[in-house]
This record gives sequence, structure tokens and C-alpha cells, in this order.
Amino acid sequence: MRLQPLPAFNDNYIWLLFDHTGEDIAAEGASRALIVDPGDAAPVLKVLGNGPMPHGILLTHHHNDHIGGVAELLQHWPQLPVIAPHDARIATATRRVVHGERLDIGPWCFDIIQIPGHTSSHIAFHGAGLLFCGDTLFSLGCGRLFEGTPAQMLESLRRLSTLPPETLVCCGHEYTIANAAFARTVDPANTALQERAAQAKTSRAAGMPTLPVTLASEIQCNPFLRIATPSVRASLEHYLQRTLVDDVGAFAELRRWKDGFSG
Repeated sequence: MRLQPLPAFNDNYIWLLFDHTGEDIAAEGASRALIVDPGDAAPVLKVLGNGPMPHGILLTHHHNDHIGGVAELLQHWPQLPVIAPHDARIATATRRVVHGERLDIGPWCFDIIQIPGHTSSHIAFHGAGLLFCGDTLFSLGCGRLFEGTPAQMLESLRRLSTLPPETLVCCGHEYTIANAAFARTVDPANTALQERAAQAKTSRAAGMPTLPVTLASEIQCNPFLRIATPSVRASLEHYLQRTLVDDVGAFAELRRWKDGFSG
């Protein structure tokens, strides 16, 4: 098994999961991939276009930067399975899946996890030690609340945080450096966060992705997964100059702070 993040647009990642570890896919001719959230077909076809038909496409939510390349990929491989949530805005889906369902595709098995917040129908795919979580959980951050409520997003993040700590988080955007600036403002004494921010900076300077990252690292470093911890709560209350009495209200204020953050 080999995992490859394909850069797309300004900061998206399309994820490719190969069924063995070979490097030269075209030359081998036998390696097949699973494609996750292809907002653009061109990067995918550049890597896979001369090889065998992929195992399928997984879609986490309906935003065009995650599904915009599907139609062109289906022109290239008309029989390609497209797995998506129940959402009419994803017209290219060949199969709809729901929370708690198990998906067998290629050599892998994924559990479907409903994670509303960024969008109302957002799902994640968890299996093979990987979590494809779209725009719900980012490294050191979380997605904006376009369709869901703070309570929904907090519950979604908590649901993801119960997965095995060694799970590799494969999110949809390269936001780690920007998220680190906010996270360090919120939680400046967090040494694990300082180390993660430095590692991310080094990776980007070398032209490398900051992803995937372990869920354990996110639980240690991501303020949106640490909303009930004393350090994050104290920083948020200092920023607001008032006491917060519940986690949902605190999460809503933290997300609002991040939305307006320019540091």
C-alpha cells in the first residue's frame, strides 16, 4: 500500500491510495489506485491516465474543489465506481453511503462516519489506518461552518478523535502553517504544538506536504480538539474577557476567533 497526496489548485490535496508500494505505476501496469476528492482531473490523469482503471473514487462532500474532476475522470474510465454521501448536489455518484456502513473497495475496507458541520452531508472514510476527512478536520484546525452548527461540528470532531491514535489524518487542504499561527496564539505554552509547527515549516520549506499526520498529534496540538482543556479555555476566555460555561459555546467562539484571525 502506498499513499500519495496530489496537490491541486492553490492548496487542495487529492489523495491516491495504491494497492502496492511500487513507484513507477505506468511501468508496472498492475498497480491500481483509489482516488479521494478529485477536484481536478488533470493531476490524477497525469499520474494514472496510462495505467489500469482505478478501484474507484471516494467523495467526502459536495464542494466543487473536491468533486469537480469526477466527470472528466468518468469520461476516461466510464465504469469507475464513485462513492459519495446522500446529497443530490453530487450528481456523479454511483453509490451512496451512510454512517455506520462498511465499504469494501479494492483490497480495503472503510467505515463510513457522518461528520456534519462544514457541510450538512459531509462524511469521512476510515480504514487501512487512514482517515479521509475532507474539510472537517485539518491539521491544527477545522473547517468553516458553511451549513452546520457549532454543536454538530464539535460532535463530528469528537467522533473522529475517538479513532485509534495512530490513524493517519488525510485532509483536503494544506493549511497547516496558517493553522499553526492561530493554534500557537491560542495555546502558546503547548510544546507538542511548537514542535509540530516547526516540523511543518521545515516540510513546506523543502517543498513537502505536512500531511498525513497522526491523530495522536492532532489531539495533542489542535485547539479545536482541545476545547475543554484548561489552557485553551483560559486563552479563549482571556480573549473574550468573559467566562464560558459550556463546550459548544466555547467551540463557537473559538471558530469565530479563527474566522477573523489574520496573524
